[in-house]
Amino acid sequence: MARPRIAEVAPSEIATRLRAGRLFLDYGATSARLASDAPTLVDPIHRVYAQFPLLDDAPWADHHVRVMRRGGLRRALRPQVEFECDLQRPFAPFPADTALPLFEWGSNWLIGQRLAHLLLLHAGVLERDGLALVLPAVPGSGKSTLTAALSLRGWRLLSDEFGAFCPERRRFIAMLKPVALKNESIELIRAFEPRAALGPLFPKTRKGTVAHLGAGRDAVDRRHAWVRPGAVVMPRWVADAPLSLTPQPAHLVFGAMAFNAFNYQDNGEQGFDAASHLASVCRGWQLGYSRLDDAVARLEQLWLQVREEQGAAAQGAEHGA
Repeated sequence: MARPRIAEVAPSEIATRLRAGRLFLDYGATSARLASDAPTLVDPIHRVYAQFPLLDDAPWADHHVRVMRRGGLRRALRPQVEFECDLQRPFAPFPADTALPLFEWGSNWLIGQRLAHLLLLHAGVLERDGLALVLPAVPGSGKSTLTAALSLRGWRLLSDEFGAFCPERRRFIAMLKPVALKNESIELIRAFEPRAALGPLFPKTRKGTVAHLGAGRDAVDRRHAWVRPGAVVMPRWVADAPLSLTPQPAHLVFGAMAFNAFNYQDNGEQGFDAASHLASVCRGWQLGYSRLDDAVARLEQLWLQVREEQGAAAQGAEHGA
């Protein structure tokens, strides 16, 4: 019997599980168990994690997280929430009405600290035709906006913030956190796809106005599927700039992998080997864009070439084995 999805139960059920510390979120590469007494977290979780299965009991969770209201007079005058994991509180309290951003940023911090067996790239990763499109970029490059747009046009989302690459398997796996959209990107995605299942708006956070795009049903159902690297595209949004797609040599692809990895240095030789492998099996391009529709259309065209080249490479490897 299929497990119900979070969207298929009432918000009151989510609130009950949060109070009991029994809400499990399986992202693919890692998992979390969440407890909270904050009413302001219930509806955002219900909306942003709508397609995730509602697990009655999970045998294991990598992260045990609590998002709890602060006590004392502040609870009535200026309600706040705190992020806690393993009895540590690494962040200053947030306003209670920003409980979801606190949970998302806090759990991202935990992932970046703990998953040393994976090379964690600051990259959007999406799958099509069994191959991964990797979008490494520094903040402000339009990575999340482009990742969200592609996920709304039939590409399977694996990650927005953490591209999770396993050096042993030489494959990507999903790190299926919601896509965090900021400021102007929110309305860009609403205009691009009016039916996009965006969560609530959180104005006046430390990063401006934030909204989250939850993963779709297919992405959630296939979150444990390993994906072979396909291509690397380094996006850069520039206002009013013409569309451009420029091939990049392998050493720049390697540099993009190493520079945009959260834990490249911590992984030592394994990190170097992983970045080298990605640069050797993936062709790379620099994408400059200002119009989202144009960028998506150009990547759709590019993918026909990538699919053909990767298919030929796979056949050659089989014949050479």
